Amino acid sequence: MAIPAGTYTLGPDVGTLTVKTGKTGAASKAGHDLVIEVGAWSATLTAGDEPAATTIELTADARSLHVVEGSGGITALGDEDKASIRTSILDEVLKGMTIAFRSTAVAAGDAPGRLHVEGDLELHGAHHPIAFDLDTRDDGTLTGSAIVRQSDWGIKPYSTLFGTLKVADEVEVLVSAKLGNG
Repeated sequence: MAIPAGTYTLGPDVGTLTVKTGKTGAASKAGHDLVIEVGAWSATLTAGDEPAATTIELTADARSLHVVEGSGGITALGDEDKASIRTSILDEVLKGMTIAFRSTAVAAGDAPGRLHVEGDLELHGAHHPIAFDLDTRDDGTLTGSAIVRQSDWGIKPYSTLFGTLKVADEVEVLVSAKLGNG
């Protein structure tokens, strides 16, 4: 589906912004792969008559991240564990800094209903280019994902147990939202 020309406002009321992490290190079997939801985010998609006339801007509140799921590990991830991880994300990893994306180019993708998006991601005080694809369905659902290598933005992936259990450097950021005119 092509996105009809117009301005669309996206956020938690019409979609989800999620971060998925993996684990590495000698003690990785003890850790969990995490699904972290961003509770406060906002995006504006301004669709032109052609993909090249489309722009996308997104901001996310780093303080609104919360763990919704942890898989793997030796023991189940409880509420206290989730709260502790959230505190580590806030205090040691993202430190409440701005998360913002602004597209610099949008083009038709390699499949019908797909857009290829290039832009600038501000994370942890650093700006770097990033590219990803967005897919649209006939029901107005928009989905996409991007791989973010934390170290590219000056973020040292979190580690514990004297460095034997680490969050993988690459995390996947996913968006799923229902388009509606804003």
